[in-house]
Amino acid sequence: MTNDTIASIATPHGIGGIAVLRISGDEAVRIANTLANVELKPRKAQFARIRHEGRTIDEAVVTYYKSPQSYTGEDVVEISCHGSLYVQQELLRACIVLGARLAEPGEYTLRAFLNGKMDLAQSEAVADLIDATSEAQHRLATNQLRGGFSKKLAEIRDRFVYLTSMLELELDFSDEEVEFADRSQLSSIVDELRQEISRLVDSFKKGNAIKQGIPVAIVGRPNVGKSTLLNALLNDERAIVSDIPGTTRDTIEDSVVLGGFSFRFIDTAGIRNSSDSIEQAGIERSYRSAEKSQVILFVTDDPTLQDFHEFSQQCSLSDQKVWKILNKCDQHAYNTIEPDCLILSAKTGEGMDSLLNCLTDFASITPDATLLTNIRHHEAMIHILEALDNVREGILNQLPADLVVIDIREALYHLGLITGQVTNDEVLKNIFSRFCIGK
Repeated sequence: MTNDTIASIATPHGIGGIAVLRISGDEAVRIANTLANVELKPRKAQFARIRHEGRTIDEAVVTYYKSPQSYTGEDVVEISCHGSLYVQQELLRACIVLGARLAEPGEYTLRAFLNGKMDLAQSEAVADLIDATSEAQHRLATNQLRGGFSKKLAEIRDRFVYLTSMLELELDFSDEEVEFADRSQLSSIVDELRQEISRLVDSFKKGNAIKQGIPVAIVGRPNVGKSTLLNALLNDERAIVSDIPGTTRDTIEDSVVLGGFSFRFIDTAGIRNSSDSIEQAGIERSYRSAEKSQVILFVTDDPTLQDFHEFSQQCSLSDQKVWKILNKCDQHAYNTIEPDCLILSAKTGEGMDSLLNCLTDFASITPDATLLTNIRHHEAMIHILEALDNVREGILNQLPADLVVIDIREALYHLGLITGQVTNDEVLKNIFSRFCIGK
């Protein structure tokens, strides 16, 4: 229901200096007026003594946002009270007694979407912005929330609509056998669209990694300094360091923000031939971690890099970025011209700046970059790409316009799923149920 009035605490649960209670709906002003006994004025914060059932609950600041100039597009009132848990609960209880109901997770943003304040892609960016823990995550979410991604989708949609209109114009004059659409021109538009959509599909791997934290696997033989490198990157004694080979038998994972980007570093068991079943299981996990990561730091103290070549033959690598780390330069004098090879000492810190620069350069994105970060968007884009391939094949094979238009409409359907022009209740419930209450 969107015609009733909802209320919830919008700030995190717990004790703090202040808490904010948000009321949205047709009865928001009446409920707030009853509690505050003031004449609310739009976009004006007013001091009020909040009273209910003959007693004072708190002294607070009440702010009224008149429809449609509010977050949800409805009348919204926010009450900033003291952060006492008792005050929060009493204030919320009073709102419910006066006719509001408790808001469900994400219901304010759902109402903003349903009232046309933002499209579905922007709505999902709200949750991403709340969850952002690094500058890069914040930048991507903010760009999407401001409509950067939606603008790109609108441009793509316009070109699909143009294709449809030109082909359907032919259908209107099919009896005259007039061809209004220049097939070579349409093929050129399809090729441009395919290139743009392919770029977006390919961007998902990096965009999702930035959103979740870029996974970096630290692999190599035992006792080459993998755990020491992990501790140096985290600036913490996260892993046990020992001269005994095989100390690390399972993956150890931790995250850190470097240069505005979140990285998930995974220390792995040393790779070697072993008859120990437990160690073998750890080595298998090392290979799996490397295969699933976006970046591999292969640590070695062998200047010939023979162990790396053996590893690359046994591990199924795709397009991971790999740096060979010649560690222990405080003990050995290395001289190599091997590409993507860094010389450092994880123990003393010598050369670590070069590694950190390489990692942040790898993760860097332009300020206005449009990257897919959402699995739902990625799946829809793949369907659009498949439909577009059918459109291109239809044009090349001179298929009738009505058959080509079917595939264009299929692409438009999946494009609409991203922005919310095409929705169903199950999709909306799945999206907004992941939000926190109060947002």
